[in-house]
Amino acid sequence: MLNTKDIMETINMIQEENLDIRTITMGISLLDCIDPDADAACRKIYNKIMSKAGRLVQVGEEIEKEYGIPIINKRISVTPIAIISAASGNPIKYAHALEQAAADCGVNFIGGYSALVQKGFAPGDEALIRSIPQALAETDHVCSSVNIGSTKAGINLDACKLMGEVVRQTAEATQDRNCIGAAKLVVFCNAPEDNPFMAGAFHGVGEADCIINVGVSGPGVVRAALAKAKGASISEVADIIKKTAFKITRMGQLVGTVAGKRLGVPFGIVDLSLAPTPAVGDSVAHILEEIGLEQCGTHGTTA
Repeated sequence: MLNTKDIMETINMIQEENLDIRTITMGISLLDCIDPDADAACRKIYNKIMSKAGRLVQVGEEIEKEYGIPIINKRISVTPIAIISAASGNPIKYAHALEQAAADCGVNFIGGYSALVQKGFAPGDEALIRSIPQALAETDHVCSSVNIGSTKAGINLDACKLMGEVVRQTAEATQDRNCIGAAKLVVFCNAPEDNPFMAGAFHGVGEADCIINVGVSGPGVVRAALAKAKGASISEVADIIKKTAFKITRMGQLVGTVAGKRLGVPFGIVDLSLAPTPAVGDSVAHILEEIGLEQCGTHGTTA
């Protein structure tokens, strides 16, 4: 049975507390696109992305209008390109193939120009990492990530040193555009394989062939819920956050399920983001201050 109170609460979250679906991200496996001929592999990649994600933006806009839920970004993530390009070399060609596919699909970003090197460099990894500055300078939609460590494997210090150089080179290569290249590059430890958020999204090798993951933004909603419970104990605060997060993720589940059915792919996960936006009050810093911290951040921080 529909609960009018729940409906009005959701409307208020969207209109007053900056609740939105930050992204619907389609993850696509490119393992079947591997080819010793780089040009042939790039054609396969372009064709597969277009066949799977060609309607992603259209479906996202339809769901927005039908349910009145803001969906800010439509994105694609793919298998780490270091794995795909290892057979042929020349990873820059793959970056341009991803860029063309993203532009033709109409998505905001495509992630997966990535390498997983937490235990060492496999064939193709170092070549891709060294190509990142050029790849991000020559593309607008491509995002890159490198996983250099994990709790189990420790940190690959050679990769750590190399990425320090690459981050700077990437910023310098795009200095005429406010160093946007570095903003599209993430260095990870414990990178999740089903992350829908950019710039760190990639489609893990353990994932299904194609899947829809949803990212929900909810700092403003959590802050508003805590503001109504001044003086609550830490146990009560934890309970409020848990219940609020459940309400937020239910909306993400609805969008992901509907999008998956219309696109003919399985629904994967909902990821709740506490990342800040430019909207006033839409920041995890305000959540911490509502809990009792005197002040978060200082000059130059984004929180």
